[in-house]
Amino acid sequence: MDNEQIAIRTSVFSMAGSFVLALIKGLAGWWGNSYALIADAIESTTDIFSSFLVLLGLRYARRPADENHPYGHGRIEPLITFLVVAFLVISATVIAYESIEHIRTPHRMPAPWTLVVLAVIIVWKEVSYRIVLRKSEETNSSSLRADAWHHRSDAITSVTAFIGITIALIGGPGYETADDWAALFAAGFILYNAYYIFRPALGEIMDEHVYDELIAEVRLRAGEVPGILGTEKCYVRKSGTRYHVDLHALVDGQLTVTQGHDLAHLLKDTLMERVPNLGQVLIHIEPTFTP
Repeated sequence: MDNEQIAIRTSVFSMAGSFVLALIKGLAGWWGNSYALIADAIESTTDIFSSFLVLLGLRYARRPADENHPYGHGRIEPLITFLVVAFLVISATVIAYESIEHIRTPHRMPAPWTLVVLAVIIVWKEVSYRIVLRKSEETNSSSLRADAWHHRSDAITSVTAFIGITIALIGGPGYETADDWAALFAAGFILYNAYYIFRPALGEIMDEHVYDELIAEVRLRAGEVPGILGTEKCYVRKSGTRYHVDLHALVDGQLTVTQGHDLAHLLKDTLMERVPNLGQVLIHIEPTFTP
């Protein structure tokens, strides 16, 4: 199974889990008088839409290169990540507004059984985060990584809801709003998490230089090819789950054009074989002369 298929299956897993949890949280929050749980349900609902966007983006990114997209369609991934971040910001804004409204309005104490619901949700979302994050690392998918952090933010908001409800139940009358303050704190954390997701996606779309380890591996593998005397410039940029490489290789200046051409192809084939997740590899031959 290739990276794109793994990413798609992981995205479907995320979407299904978010749907079930959003339903459970919403019903538990409504019947248990907990706005923190309702806020958590709102966050999970945005997870459903964001996972759906990730799924669409991953399917689109699998399209092969064509005349209009010679490097493939992988750049849809960071664009989808931007949309996921937008959903996070919107959900945090809604949660913050509703939390403030509930703080200003007297309401009943949350039901104690809502803590049991939250405990189960926290464990499940943390497990989901670890599963999706591991798959994002395996597939080099930025949008899947954003989806993983959606699960982590969901787990954190559930933790804050758990703490808020606990304080309200222990404090008794007059502490009902602890639940709402927890939801407000969760909104702030979601905004922070949105930036954490946004920053690497922005770097990817801007071709930011963050691939030192990969460049070192490319240079190492290039040095193993007979006839390659060294390397000069090496640039890497990411598109979807693939990395495109531009490499300047040093060869004997006495070689013929045909020999240099054949050596460039040998180097490209070697890199494609020995370095995982490479897309297009462009080799520029630099002649060098020894005295």
